[in-house]
Amino acid sequence: MTTPLNVPDFHARWSPRLWGTLLVLCAAMFLDALDVSMVGVALPSIADDLGLTTSTLQWIVSGYILGYGGLLLLGGRAADLLGRRRVFLIALGVFALASLLGGFVDSGPLLIASRFIKGLSAAFTAPAGLSIITTTFKEGPQRNRALSIYTTCAATGFSMGLVLSGLLTQLSWRWTMLLTAPIALIALIAGLKLIPHSDREDTHRGYDLPGAVTGTGAMLLLVFTVVQAPEAGWTSARTLLSFLAVAVLLTVFVTIERRTANPLIRLGVLRSGSQVRAQLGAAAFFGSYVGFQFLVTQYMQSLLGWSALETALAFLPAGVLVALSSTKIGDVVDRFGTPRVIAAGFTSLVVGYALFLRITLTPSYAVVILPSMLLLGAACALTFPSLNIQATNGVDDDEQGMVSGLLNTSIQVGGAIFLAVVTAVITAHGSGDGSRQAVLDSYRPGLVVVTVVAFAGLLITLTGLRPRRPVQRTVLVASSETDRAAEAAPTTTAQKVSVRD
Repeated sequence: MTTPLNVPDFHARWSPRLWGTLLVLCAAMFLDALDVSMVGVALPSIADDLGLTTSTLQWIVSGYILGYGGLLLLGGRAADLLGRRRVFLIALGVFALASLLGGFVDSGPLLIASRFIKGLSAAFTAPAGLSIITTTFKEGPQRNRALSIYTTCAATGFSMGLVLSGLLTQLSWRWTMLLTAPIALIALIAGLKLIPHSDREDTHRGYDLPGAVTGTGAMLLLVFTVVQAPEAGWTSARTLLSFLAVAVLLTVFVTIERRTANPLIRLGVLRSGSQVRAQLGAAAFFGSYVGFQFLVTQYMQSLLGWSALETALAFLPAGVLVALSSTKIGDVVDRFGTPRVIAAGFTSLVVGYALFLRITLTPSYAVVILPSMLLLGAACALTFPSLNIQATNGVDDDEQGMVSGLLNTSIQVGGAIFLAVVTAVITAHGSGDGSRQAVLDSYRPGLVVVTVVAFAGLLITLTGLRPRRPVQRTVLVASSETDRAAEAAPTTTAQKVSVRD
């Protein structure tokens, strides 16, 4: 009996070229996370050197978020339509040039412009890189392993960025901008040699330009409105009118996507419960963590008087835990499935946030802070790779860029929204006598919000849990007749074989 089933060998060793491709893609993800974390510590030095006001300084961070979160949908679809390799490499080159520009500018507006361009380029490299992985590595253990390594680089980059920024800022804030340029250039040169060529999607029906304009406009305006809301006021006419405009643009966008032959986003992909849970889970996960990181940085530096480097080292155990577990998470997902692993990650996240509510003005790092950091490291290691795997599983190759862009949009928009909410809550409770205890008391409601957001993510994940029962599956296996019968009348029949999952 012969079997024509094309079953890949998931335990086969990866070739050096395949490893090289993955490392190039990991380098881009590492750079995105590194850049986000490094700039935060350098802001006070930037303000002193360039003479920037607080409102202008905010846009050094917000400009990056605006370009990144606003253009991800377009970046993801562009990867499918124009070729993933082409989009990834061009955007990586733009990232390197913007890094050089940011290191040599002498004014606030130019620095903000360079940050916006870097965010824009990341909006194309992130979905293109993720879709290259999901189309290069077959769905199953191979892809799970690749994605666990890939997403670990984001956490590692973020952790290393905190430490590096503390060291580099002592020399000059400009080094925090320039550091990413040579790394991006090396990755670009390696990518030209290693990343496989990808086919463009057949676009004889044309591009969805109206969808691209309305979708990108809606995301840009949404991120802009959320970033500005704490300063302008959540109930101000400006904020409310902006949200109304976002709702109108999204309505027009959905109408266009339902009618066009070649949509920017095929809305049918959101009929999948696992896809919706992955998108909402990503928003809750990243949104809660960004809010937590913002709070803890303020707490350690403003209240405890720690230096930027000491603060970075306090976060380091979480990053180390993520890095050490990177090659094992794929096997965990293979054994237990993404819903269970994500649920375990969110449980660790909730407990870690809740434990941090014990903070005082004189905390013991080993007793109060370290347990939360270790739990958050475990949560990042379990949740982030699993969300990427769940979002991209079962999706056709020609839509991997689209789904990748959608997932990254959920991450960035979730981060912007929940960070703004946390900031607003802190501000609302900050009207005390200005003492250190009053400031600490204003932080606690923000920590409660962060914990509630993570708990909501856990509840969303739990709705997707199902009992793991053996499933009867029918597989067609070819069976040839005996040699004697084949000589007389060569025929092939198909027999049904029951396979137990």
